[in-house]
Formats: sequence, structure tokens, C-alpha cells
Amino acid sequence: MPHAELKYSQELQIEPLVILQFIEETIHGHDTTAGECKGRAYPCEFTHHKHLYLSLSMLKKPHRDDAYTSALMAKIEKGVKGKIPESCFFSFSLEYSTNADVTNWHEVGE
Repeated sequence: MPHAELKYSQELQIEPLVILQFIEETIHGHDTTAGECKGRAYPCEFTHHKHLYLSLSMLKKPHRDDAYTSALMAKIEKGVKGKIPESCFFSFSLEYSTNADVTNWHEVGE
């Protein structure tokens, strides 16, 4: 279950839900075992320099090696930048969770 977070200068004219959907689709196109990508977007009212920061977290799996990481990051970076219609600083990090993380579904009632 990947998690994506966008933190960005509020004045950036972006569509965060479009970007989050693109990220999920790109992950699925690259890795059918990934599951749904939980996305959140945080526009920042007060920022120093116009910027967008994307953090992506995924579970560590044997096939997610350096080549996998480089290829996925390149696809996501290119696609996300293509959805930012103005100049700004851009940062992107992809981290892999350890086996000590809990990621599952919480079901209430029947």
C-alpha cells in the first residue's frame, strides 16, 4: 500500500487530485503488486520560495531494487512536472518502509 503526500505552495496552480491519481496509475503500471496508493495533499499558505514536495512511501519487497526505484522515480518525476504549469522548486523522495510497519484495512461493522 503506497502512500503519497504532496506539500506545495498554495499559490501554485495545480490540481492535486489529478497528480495523486497519476502517481497511483504510474505505480500500478510499473508494479501490479503495489495496491492502492493512499494520497494526501497539503497546500501551504506560508512558504519560503514557491515549491512542490512529493514524498512517496512503499513497502520494501525483493523486486524493488535500485533499477526499479530509478525507473519508477523517473516516470513519476516527469509526469508530475508535466502537471505543474509554472516554474517552482521541485523535490521528490521515495522511501521504503521496514517490516515493522503496519499497513492493512480497518473494517467497521457488517
